[in-house]
Amino acid sequence: MLSIESLMAFTFASVLLAIVPGPDNIFVLTQSAIYGRRSGIWVTLGLCTGLVVHTTAVALGVAAIFQASEVAFSVLKYLGAAYLLYLAWQAFRASSAAIESNQAPKLSAIALYRRGIIMNVTNPKVSIFFLAFLPQFADPERGSVVLQLFALGGVFMMCALIMFSGFAILAGSLGKWLTQSPKAQVYMNRMAGTVFTLLALKLASASSQ
Repeated sequence: MLSIESLMAFTFASVLLAIVPGPDNIFVLTQSAIYGRRSGIWVTLGLCTGLVVHTTAVALGVAAIFQASEVAFSVLKYLGAAYLLYLAWQAFRASSAAIESNQAPKLSAIALYRRGIIMNVTNPKVSIFFLAFLPQFADPERGSVVLQLFALGGVFMMCALIMFSGFAILAGSLGKWLTQSPKAQVYMNRMAGTVFTLLALKLASASSQ
C-alpha cells in the first residue's frame, strides 16, 4: 500500500487544492450563503460523492477516454454547462417578489445532495485532473495500483469534505446575517446566478488538452 511519505505529501497537496478557488468550492460558498450552512454541507456531500465516480473512472482507465475523445469530452462538458445555466436561471428567477415576501422555496437535503453530484460528475476536467494527479503518488512496487488509486481518491475526498464543510459553515453564517434583509437576499441570488453563468461559460470553453 501507500508509503507514509507519499500519503503525507498527497494529503498536503489535496488540502491546498481544496483551498484554491475553483468551481466546486465556489459552488459550496454560494449555496451556503443562500440556503444556509446545513445546505452547504449537503452540497459538499454531493460533490464528494461525485469524486467517487471520477476516482473509479481513473482507476479503471475510463478517464483516458475523455482525454482522447473530443466528442465524449464535449458532450459531458456541455451537459455540465447546461446544468449550470439552469441553476443560474433558478437563482435569477428567485431574486424576485418571492424572496421579498419571504416565500422562496427551500431545497430539500436530497435536492441539494443531488445538485452537488451533478455539478461534480458533469465536469470532465475533474476526471482528467485525477488522471494526471493520482498516479503520481501510486507505486506499482507497493501492491495493486488500482487499490492505491482508490485509497488516494478516498483521502482526497476526506480533505475536500473537511475543507468544504468549513467553507459552508463560514458562508452559512454570513448568509444567515444577510438574509435578514430581503434586499440583501435578492443581491445574493443575483450574485449566485452570475457565478453560475460564469462557471458555465468557463466549462463550455474548456479544452481536454
